[in-house]
Amino acid sequence: MFRLTTLALLISSVTCAWAQDETLPASTISATAESVEGTQLDLDQPIASGSRLNLSARENPASISVADRAMMERIGARTFQDAANALPGVNASAPPGLGGYVSYRGFSGSQISQMFNGINLQYGAAARPIGAWIYDRVELLGGPSSFLNGSGAVGGSLNMITKLASRDKDSIEGRVSYGRYDSMETAIGINQALNDGDGPRHYARLDYSRTQSNGYIDRQENGAGNLAFSLLSDINERLSHTLAIEYLEEKEDSPYWGTPTLRPQSGELHIDKHNRFNNYNVEDGRYEQRTRWLRSITDYQISDSLQLRNTFYHYNGERDYRNLEVYRYSADNSGVVRSGAYRQRHDQEVNGNRLELTQQGELFGLASDWAYGLDYSRNQQTNYPLSISAPFDTVNPDGFAPGHWGDINGMDAPRSKGRSTWTNTSSGFVENRTQLTEQLALISALRYDHIDFDVTEHASGKKLDRRWDTVTGRLGLVYAFTPTFSVYSQYSTSAEPPGGALTSASIAQVGDLDISTGRQVEVGTKFDFLDGRGTATAAAYQIVRKNISVPSSTTPNTTEQAGQQTSTGIELAASFKVTPKLLAAANFAWVNAEYDEFNESVGGVVYSRKGKNPVNIPDKTANLWLTYDLAPGWQVGADARYVASVYADTANTMWLPSYTLYGLSSTYQMNKNLQLSARLRNLTDEVYANYIHQSNLQYYLGEPRSLELAVQWSY
Repeated sequence: MFRLTTLALLISSVTCAWAQDETLPASTISATAESVEGTQLDLDQPIASGSRLNLSARENPASISVADRAMMERIGARTFQDAANALPGVNASAPPGLGGYVSYRGFSGSQISQMFNGINLQYGAAARPIGAWIYDRVELLGGPSSFLNGSGAVGGSLNMITKLASRDKDSIEGRVSYGRYDSMETAIGINQALNDGDGPRHYARLDYSRTQSNGYIDRQENGAGNLAFSLLSDINERLSHTLAIEYLEEKEDSPYWGTPTLRPQSGELHIDKHNRFNNYNVEDGRYEQRTRWLRSITDYQISDSLQLRNTFYHYNGERDYRNLEVYRYSADNSGVVRSGAYRQRHDQEVNGNRLELTQQGELFGLASDWAYGLDYSRNQQTNYPLSISAPFDTVNPDGFAPGHWGDINGMDAPRSKGRSTWTNTSSGFVENRTQLTEQLALISALRYDHIDFDVTEHASGKKLDRRWDTVTGRLGLVYAFTPTFSVYSQYSTSAEPPGGALTSASIAQVGDLDISTGRQVEVGTKFDFLDGRGTATAAAYQIVRKNISVPSSTTPNTTEQAGQQTSTGIELAASFKVTPKLLAAANFAWVNAEYDEFNESVGGVVYSRKGKNPVNIPDKTANLWLTYDLAPGWQVGADARYVASVYADTANTMWLPSYTLYGLSSTYQMNKNLQLSARLRNLTDEVYANYIHQSNLQYYLGEPRSLELAVQWSY
């Protein structure tokens, strides 16, 4: 049940504070309107993730949400995934192996595109959440976005956008924080004009962050360094170039692969809370990744109404796993059987180029803007797997020696190639916005993708070569009753190759399966109210996805055709400046996601899953933030996040309970350059799971109560 009671207490505190402020003389209110910004909705900022036409959220016929830098700092986002969870309907987590897991609008995995600066790596493990310092904002587009980002993305697209060199001003900023479990962050950012005067002008930006933690699970230590450098060069008044380089190194010792659920495993799944911080991985388990990004962006203003942009991009990622991953209780729950030794390396490289031309003009005497483009990418990955599924040992959860990787027989074999994939995608796209009347705008888009996929399974020598051609699009209307109140409707489509992410697909996962298609109908409204003190958005949608495939529940590394899934839902978001000192912001999402056609084979028996819900999809999520300027320089905040229960199997016979997390924060602005802050997360020390592994039924615990102190400065 949705925990309205506790949320109501927080909302009532808003009302009380409002009532108190209303009794004060006006001279006592010294805070400015800007002092409580940060979680406020901004509908007029252009958002690249929703269109190539530089449309704002208000102008776009779709649900668009943004967590910008100010919001990330206000909510204490430590990773881009924290920022994503602040957006309506998003439920993101980082289970091992899956990297960045996101559910949204009833879909998950590869059905949600996770992009970096508009580039889709087509592999979920590449979206592992890392420090938020180098990111400028996280943008979310709801529903099918194949017309914009290529194949996939039936549920929506998340775009993580990094900071770039700016012409605005020279600045130096930094942050140092320390929290429970020896969690530390040290970060610095510098933006600097390199020259002045006549001729070309150059601006540089450097950001670096270092994070480390002992982890709230035993023996799980993590450290990561993240570097971003960019150089902006204005060659002349019309031509500019940006070179952006990013590098990440991350290492995690004895990664946490989940907590086993108690037997019998039926109904609501439970864990032994006494041993919930146990780490059943071996002592020297390991996860490491090294990634490099390079982007070369050229902008040329051909004329006042015509602009050309070319983006060349290169990505290289290497990820290593070496872990004991599967844990199950014995029948009487007295011991934990450990199995699933797995060693893996991923070598991934992506190269591509995107050419875009935008034009402002007229069509039949009506104002009409166009965007045209060509896109080519080559995504290659080779994995080096070695696994032993047999049990390794049985340990007493009340006390055990974790052992070492070298104790597992057969796992010292030389590294050898398992599977290599090559995905070449060639695309052409066009987008248009025509102002039919002063109040009514028509937005349309069309995209063609040619996908050339090759896979080689080195052990058997088997090869597969497949080709797919897809056409997707969007048609939408936006009607502005006033400059601050609009309604919209849209129809959009998606196309996705079988197997989801082709980058890691096997022959068995692709085979002769057809393209998966999706379509969405959405209506909504975006408006300001009470003379701009409040802003709100509302959306209702239905998405139908056909010819979808899901992992087999009985045969590893194979795919079953699920037929059709329908997701129907609503999303609401609002921010309200209750008083000049008090800001309330909230969002709520509800979705009914179920299979319309899905026959699943279990133990040789076929079961219909019609009407059942997909795994790990909450039907409700909600966020609430209250921010109050207590005194000059002092600000306090409270927040709450609710996530509904999720099913752990496609038969919907097992589930995880819902949870609500509360937090408190306080900041003190010592002067214009220096800020101190304290943040208490999971105030009630809720024991909750943010993900359940479907085949192993392992419960991935969320973070317990923790306190973080930070110092941040800017000059």
